[in-house]
Amino acid sequence: MKPTDTITRSVRTDQVEHRWWVVDATGQTLGRLASRVAALIRGKHKPLFTPHVDCGDYVIVVNAEKVVLKGKRAEQKEYFRYTGYPGGARFEKVADLLAQNPAKVIEHAVYGMLPKNRLGRRMRLKLKVYAGPNHPHQAQQPEPYELPKQ
Repeated sequence: MKPTDTITRSVRTDQVEHRWWVVDATGQTLGRLASRVAALIRGKHKPLFTPHVDCGDYVIVVNAEKVVLKGKRAEQKEYFRYTGYPGGARFEKVADLLAQNPAKVIEHAVYGMLPKNRLGRRMRLKLKVYAGPNHPHQAQQPEPYELPKQ
């Protein structure tokens, strides 16, 4: 092997260092915010990213109520769920959900960008979303993560 050849490294779970980030959702577009947060949770911003290992960081999203949806998206976009009973289809508009529980909108968008397996379900626990500017995670000493303004 030549000294110029690179070696692909695979990180083990015990070698991963998890950090805490605070992301402010004020004025951010929902989809762009969700894709950046999902990349942080997966650990794709780290040089030693390994797809089959949970090497991502914890993310706290504050001011979820101030997230922006462009155009007619808030009135036209609907979330679908099924109760399991005949005729149990339920539809909910994003504008209504933003008024009731803005954290659910961001969680739904980020969860859709995570893997659909055991690892993805474990990564879901690393997302904390709050409607206002306050959060109870001061003991973890989270660092602010700057997203580019749109």
